[in-house]
Amino acid sequence: MMSVLVLTAHIAIVVSFSVRILIREDISPPSRLAWFIVLLVLPLAGASLYFLFGETDVGHRHRHAHHLIFNTIRAKRRAYMGLPENIDTLVDPLYRSGSAYASSINGFYPVDGNTAEVLEEADDFKTRLVADIDAATDHVHVLFYIWLTDDTGTAVADALIRAAKRGVTCRAIADAMGSRGLIRSDLWQRMQDAGVLAKVALPVEKPLLVMWKSRIDLRNHRKIMVIDSKITYCGSRNTADPEFRHKPRFAPWVDIMLRFQGPVVAQNQLLFTSDWMQVTGQPVTDIPLQAESFEGGFTAQVLGDGPTERFGATPQLFSVLFSTARDTLTLSTPYFVPDATVVEALCAAAHRGTRVTLIFPERNDSRFVAAASRSYYRRLLRAGCRIFEYQPGLLHAKTLTIDGVISLVGSTNLDLRSFDLNYENNILLESRDITSRIETHQKAFLADSVEIDLLAVMAWPAHRKILNNIAATVGPLL
Repeated sequence: MMSVLVLTAHIAIVVSFSVRILIREDISPPSRLAWFIVLLVLPLAGASLYFLFGETDVGHRHRHAHHLIFNTIRAKRRAYMGLPENIDTLVDPLYRSGSAYASSINGFYPVDGNTAEVLEEADDFKTRLVADIDAATDHVHVLFYIWLTDDTGTAVADALIRAAKRGVTCRAIADAMGSRGLIRSDLWQRMQDAGVLAKVALPVEKPLLVMWKSRIDLRNHRKIMVIDSKITYCGSRNTADPEFRHKPRFAPWVDIMLRFQGPVVAQNQLLFTSDWMQVTGQPVTDIPLQAESFEGGFTAQVLGDGPTERFGATPQLFSVLFSTARDTLTLSTPYFVPDATVVEALCAAAHRGTRVTLIFPERNDSRFVAAASRSYYRRLLRAGCRIFEYQPGLLHAKTLTIDGVISLVGSTNLDLRSFDLNYENNILLESRDITSRIETHQKAFLADSVEIDLLAVMAWPAHRKILNNIAATVGPLL
């Protein structure tokens, strides 16, 4: 009798969850297959995992609020988001498809007259950001996924406290998971006591309620800083020392950060505004915007993606950008667990003669990600891509340069978390000068890297290949 009940329960769980998986339209065939295997082999554990991690829905209320916020921004601030015709008038014809696709995600079109500095070191970022906050006269807006209470995190927090005390409006957002240490600290309380409007993104005080309505691992991974609507920063660096004391054995964490001025600042301001309205549930009407343009400046556009945007937008964006590359395509990312769209686009670029160079960290803070990444090496190498593994620390910089002309910098990794689960922000730009400076960093990464040889990959022992492929197979589940 007991065996019949167990079998019945097994069948009911497998059938009910299988139907749910088959009904969904926002899931790839490999993900479906992976879930079917887990449910058949481990029905109870598989059902629990699916309940926790199977779907990326943030909830109808959250999604509705997001679209309402962006509709409001478009209606009232359209002039600062750029115009559709800018794609034809400002962007080189070779790269218009990438700009057009980026614009389709949330409506930011290319704007010209921008300038940027590529900050060389972590201390340069801390020094410049603190100086900009200390010089602010009207407002400072910051959003970080990881904000630690180390030297960098404390320096930025102290600068915000000084600014708030002299009457500058300071708005700060920290992700509930990535910045949980700061949020629980006295420093966070000191910021609030000084008048900093400090808010938590995607709070998890009630984890069971969060898991029931959504997923607890949906995170705001963005890094946005705007000062007086004149300066903005974009790149991979969190508010943390490169020693990254939470995971010191992977240090130093190597990042890149750009300091922008020009009309693109207003676009980043609007993206921050959308997050602020989402976090607080309140309209923001007092944020000033300006589109200061610099003669001889370059073309750039902001793009923000997340689980409230259309499914597949980020991998499709990268694939379109890869398809525009004629001569060179150089990519650095710490987390490389792509979907088939991205892998096919990289292989296609290499097959048509583009010099494709991929730079990953040799030591990754996630063994699972490292194994999954290496499962793709053989195919990429056989297509003609060159793969390098960075040795000195964890290469955390997310950079893409194309033909010495196009660059993409920001928070997005080439993994399924960035594709489906995280809120991300990036800036796409067209500038030979800035791209050359970013390429200088990429060359420095390469100088500290070891090239991976196809014969060496083919000679990996069978157990290593099996583990790598298992990690890649399970990847779509997470």
